[in-house]
Amino acid sequence: MTTPRFLSYPSESPDVAVDESSSRDILIFFVSGNPGIIGFYEPFLSTLRGLINETKSLQSSRFQIYGQDLAGFRDDDHEPFTTHKKPYDLEYQIQHTLKGLSKLRVESGPRKGLQFDEILLVGHSVGAYIVLELFHRLLNNEQLASHLNLTSGILLFPTIHHISSSSNGWKLDLLRRTPVLGDNAYRIAQGFLHLVPRRALHWIVRVVTGPSAHGTEITTNWLKSRDGVWQALHMGMDEMKVIRENTWDDELWEISHDAKAHDKIIPKFFFFFGKNDHWVANHYRDEFIQTRQKQVERTRLIVDEGDIPHAFCIDHSEVVASKVNQWIDQIYGKN
Repeated sequence: MTTPRFLSYPSESPDVAVDESSSRDILIFFVSGNPGIIGFYEPFLSTLRGLINETKSLQSSRFQIYGQDLAGFRDDDHEPFTTHKKPYDLEYQIQHTLKGLSKLRVESGPRKGLQFDEILLVGHSVGAYIVLELFHRLLNNEQLASHLNLTSGILLFPTIHHISSSSNGWKLDLLRRTPVLGDNAYRIAQGFLHLVPRRALHWIVRVVTGPSAHGTEITTNWLKSRDGVWQALHMGMDEMKVIRENTWDDELWEISHDAKAHDKIIPKFFFFFGKNDHWVANHYRDEFIQTRQKQVERTRLIVDEGDIPHAFCIDHSEVVASKVNQWIDQIYGKN
């Protein structure tokens, strides 16, 4: 059983002279939200690849982009779930992500097969929570941290604080806490989806999500899968229980780069919040921003001024990829 993945190597540009002996190999490791299907993000990651290739100040480094499915969302990556072998919870996904990350090595170039010089983690939604947990756990594991040199994180529409207080989270948490219904919600959903012909479901998804053929096809495949909906509901309900108080200590937010070596203070984390995100409670978002503002040089906190939705990967991949590329340039770019 294999885990579907997205992998993109740096391109060779004949117009840019690179000192192979001094250039760095940097891994951009992307962690998806729920549902954890990396295919949703292919337009975003492909656009980001192209933007990095075109950004001259980033040409002194080699960036490899990698993303993988979270566990359980595709039928071919696990044995069928049962009442005795239930879908995977959030803790399992954290360990699954760490395992995938730990195996990666430079895939091309003069340092092929070696460890990456630096690792940038990018997480969306609950993927942002997983990213912060990876940073937190590596702070307390020197042996693992020496192998995985996590230096920065970009958190997109992060659900990291009291997710059950958001408008959508409140509904899912109510479902979870409702006797009988919570434990059988997946059966109801699967029963309905089984009755709807694939062509009709494809049309419904297209109407709901918009004209994106890419998003429509992936969503339809996921909804028609054997276990994908059960995995999403099971994990989502576990998120309601787990993602509550901010349990990370101040050490997590400290800067890891040598500011003197870079001649500037480089942020460790970039947070990008939606203006009206149905999975993030505004008052907890604002409280988090107020708390972290004292570390503004280490943590950049941005609230979208437009109307980019939480599920940006359906129709807003290009605009978000452009923002992420700008932040990568701020972290790694050489002027």
